[in-house]
Amino acid sequence: MIKKCLFPAAGYGTRFLPATKATPKEMLPILTKPLIQYGVEEALEAGMHTMAIVTGRGKRAIEDHFDVSYELEHQILGTSKEDNLSCIRSLIEQCTFSYTRQIEMNGLGHAILTGETLIGDQPFAVILADDLCQGDTSGVLSQMIDVFEQYQCSIVAIEEVPMEETNKYGVIAGKLIDETDNIYRVTDMVEKPNPDDAPSNLAIIGRYILTPDIFDILRNTPPGKGGEIQITDALLTQAKQGKVIAYKFNGKRFDCGSVRGFVEATNYFAKQEGII
Repeated sequence: MIKKCLFPAAGYGTRFLPATKATPKEMLPILTKPLIQYGVEEALEAGMHTMAIVTGRGKRAIEDHFDVSYELEHQILGTSKEDNLSCIRSLIEQCTFSYTRQIEMNGLGHAILTGETLIGDQPFAVILADDLCQGDTSGVLSQMIDVFEQYQCSIVAIEEVPMEETNKYGVIAGKLIDETDNIYRVTDMVEKPNPDDAPSNLAIIGRYILTPDIFDILRNTPPGKGGEIQITDALLTQAKQGKVIAYKFNGKRFDCGSVRGFVEATNYFAKQEGII
């Protein structure tokens, strides 16, 4: 059973400046909940109670959010506003949160490697909070847990993207091994390829389940695209051994790392809540 979920949350969020100058991008709200809270709720639904968060300078708001605010709770005690904190109180009661800092921004692979001290020698999940996902019947991470239990290797979530957008993603090539459940055995992975060089239009999104050997692989992975340590390059090492599965999940995903995706997510959840 996978017990821990890692949240790389040290990035600067430059696409949302000036809003992210003093506010972590992971704390930007979709309606009344910050992005990272949606991710924690998804991990908890999948049976994970230990949240490991890789932060950086200026990210204290994340730690404060997943902590008790005695002054605030005393102020609203007995009022109608008290119920507004019920969902975050529930998370604080059910989950354990641990933190470490990424001293330099050197790619997603480096961020995951920084989290090794919080994870230890066990399989774990990774959620990128700015990829906000809603599964059709169960959360995307819950779906991936089912796949992991069957294959016992690293799992990446994928979705089809327009070919002209492959340069924004890690892209896989693979053999379809389960047509019913949209499961592929990965044979190749390329980080942000030009459309003419992309092996497919199947793009990796911000949900992973990784086996613990990924840490040693990352330690020995040289900088790749953009001079950064890429998780795609490390996963390719596993894929060459037949140890990476790609899963085309059932549900919706919003790229809340972009302004357009953030607005789309806000409108979608507002409609779901009957606000608009």
